Amino acid sequence: MPSHSFADRPGPQPPERHAVDALITRARRLRGDVDAVRRDTAVMDEDDPRLRWQHALCELAVHQLDDLGEHLGHLRNGIPAQTTTGRTACISRESAAEPETGAPPSRVGSAEWNLLTDEVSWSDELYRIFGRAPEAGALSLDELPSMLLAEDQPVLTSMVTGCLVDGRPIDGEFRILRPDGDMRTLHMRGEPVLDSNGCTASMWAVLRDVSSLRRSQHVVGSARDSLGHRERLARAERRMAVELQEAVLPARPGSLPISAPGGPDIAGHYLPSRSSDLIGGTWYDAMRLPDGRTLLSAGELTGHGIPATSAMAMLLGALRGIAVAGVGPGAVMNHLNQLIECSAQPALGSAVCCRFDPATGTLTWAQAGHPAPLLFRDGVGRPLPPVDGVLLGAASEVAYEQDQVALLPGDVLMLHTDGLTRQSGQGAGPEALLSLAPRFAGARTAQDCVRTVVEEFGVAERSDDACVLVARIAD
Repeated sequence: MPSHSFADRPGPQPPERHAVDALITRARRLRGDVDAVRRDTAVMDEDDPRLRWQHALCELAVHQLDDLGEHLGHLRNGIPAQTTTGRTACISRESAAEPETGAPPSRVGSAEWNLLTDEVSWSDELYRIFGRAPEAGALSLDELPSMLLAEDQPVLTSMVTGCLVDGRPIDGEFRILRPDGDMRTLHMRGEPVLDSNGCTASMWAVLRDVSSLRRSQHVVGSARDSLGHRERLARAERRMAVELQEAVLPARPGSLPISAPGGPDIAGHYLPSRSSDLIGGTWYDAMRLPDGRTLLSAGELTGHGIPATSAMAMLLGALRGIAVAGVGPGAVMNHLNQLIECSAQPALGSAVCCRFDPATGTLTWAQAGHPAPLLFRDGVGRPLPPVDGVLLGAASEVAYEQDQVALLPGDVLMLHTDGLTRQSGQGAGPEALLSLAPRFAGARTAQDCVRTVVEEFGVAERSDDACVLVARIAD
């Protein structure tokens, strides 16, 4: 920043005009590109903090590029000229009064306060920044704090004192309240002007209106904080959902701890989705009933996160309790449907419930909008004949049909959710699982069968979580 004390020394040569013009052209082009991105990122969903943050960043970049273009314009106009009165016109009147077409009006003004004559010189733009009529005259250093917010007045006083008394340059910000009630944030840079004896004769400063820039920075900060808060909440919710899910689902991997003489060998596995945010209400379960029979079930509820996992925990607990009372699978589905209807947070869900009697080898089963169990025998797989049953929560006073099938030694029964074969939005259907029949024929345990399923379907990304439950009837 030039000072009068060095006016007799050769000044730095201005950059070549064509070089500055080239920079201005590049800045304008970049500003146009950023503005196009800003329009493309117009916030459509006010509830999405990521979209608000992206749009705020584009707004801030546009304001910064506006400032850059303005600074380059001043650079092209050359070093401010000294007036005949010794006061410095920091911003040319021509560039301040006649901004280039398409460029924002100048937000930079200059001032000089003469300590010897008490004269004050303001540029035209500074009057506009302060919202002050030129005929009202410029404000002296004693009058200037009256336009500042009370909490910012000590900041200005400290800067001016340091400049006039200690000769320190000024570099700071304060807020003013204009006569029209509009508040502006100004950035002030200045330095003392020394006389021939080295004493401070006046103070020279450039003031820049950075209100839009600071507002954009504030919006970016708020959007970033909101996004960070949302992400922290999402991580906490996911952690709670995982803990709740792990507390409810049987231990995995490995066989389920329900083995009993004459009962089936059982194993299950949970396969998460490609996104950690999509923890849902998917479950598989096996339980030995008091009468020696075995309960097998699998299902899933709509939604994700804590609401889905908590609803799943409630439903699975109810299923176990109803089955322990000796209720058959069809009636279990009916009671679960009524439970969802009475819930404070209604949802839709699918489920399959099976009860195996090792004394007779009979499997009784029912389903509610869920894939039928798959039966593998002698190297061939097939789904069990379908039975009627709508989704849980879809209709009132509906009846759920149940059916029976005889299982033989060596048979493999598989329960699964439909997300098992649906990878990256592509559904392969039960045929992909049925193709594993020859490999199941050589398996000696339920865990071997589950391992085969995981090897085949557990590597590729899937759009939703899934589970598989396998029961093998002892030879």
